[in-house]
Amino acid sequence: MDFLIFIAAMAALIYGADFIIKESERIALHFKISHFVIGATLIAFGTSLPEMAASMMAAGQGKSDMAVANVVGSIIFNITLVLGVVFMISKTMHPKRNLFAQDSAWVIVPLVLFFIMIQDGEIGRIDGLLYLLLMVSYLVFLFTSSKKELEGEIDEDLETEKFNWGRAIPLLAIGFTLTIGGANFVIESGTNIARDFGISEWIIGLFLISLGTSLPELVVSLVAVKKGNAEMSIGNIIGSNVANFSMVLGAASLVNPLTIDLVATKFDMLIMVGASVTLLFILANKLYNRAGSIFLLIILALFIQNSFA
Repeated sequence: MDFLIFIAAMAALIYGADFIIKESERIALHFKISHFVIGATLIAFGTSLPEMAASMMAAGQGKSDMAVANVVGSIIFNITLVLGVVFMISKTMHPKRNLFAQDSAWVIVPLVLFFIMIQDGEIGRIDGLLYLLLMVSYLVFLFTSSKKELEGEIDEDLETEKFNWGRAIPLLAIGFTLTIGGANFVIESGTNIARDFGISEWIIGLFLISLGTSLPELVVSLVAVKKGNAEMSIGNIIGSNVANFSMVLGAASLVNPLTIDLVATKFDMLIMVGASVTLLFILANKLYNRAGSIFLLIILALFIQNSFA
């Protein structure tokens, strides 16, 4: 029964986030906010809403392992699975933007801050505030960057729709209800599954929850590939990972300080670092092809094999 509840709750979580993203886009377009701002903020951060809801709910229930594992797992899956699939199925990519020069800092800085913060085995409320400040810094960066590079991430069909507050407000309410309610049941059913099978809450968060909450990033990226904008997936993943560190961990640690067992989780932390460094290598050498995909999928295979072993 817990498995059925988990699947239904995960679906509610993802569909709720989709409602919020779509209606936020409509509101932004109504107020003539640029496509760049919509794509780089609402899409990248919007697809991180499931992670934020799940981690905040877990933190509120004192399940630090599940909250942190959700972020670590989501970052690993975003880089290795999502970009691995994108590079494998997309045609040759030639981004106009110099991704390594302009965006590599946003791959490494949140990661470095994470490891500095967890040296005492905890991400406290002050750490959370610093992470939220990092998110503000990233938003400033996005607002001052070129406005033409991320236009492909916005749903063009929304531009032709007539805006209606009577529709937007109820759909936003439904979205937030599904997201928050889904997160609550995901954590409860995930905890029950862990107890029934003797699996740690860390593994539940690392796999079941983080893989499920990474589905919006995967869907957005596959849609971008279909529209011939595969390179935009890279910006979306970088933005989503910044949001996972800053918005998700920051908000969760404000709810309740997050404790981390550095010894027990060292392999997963190394995989997260390895995936991030590999992404930097791909950006530096512009390996937006099957070679880059193979690198990422090998890391994913090692991650899955070790965790299940």
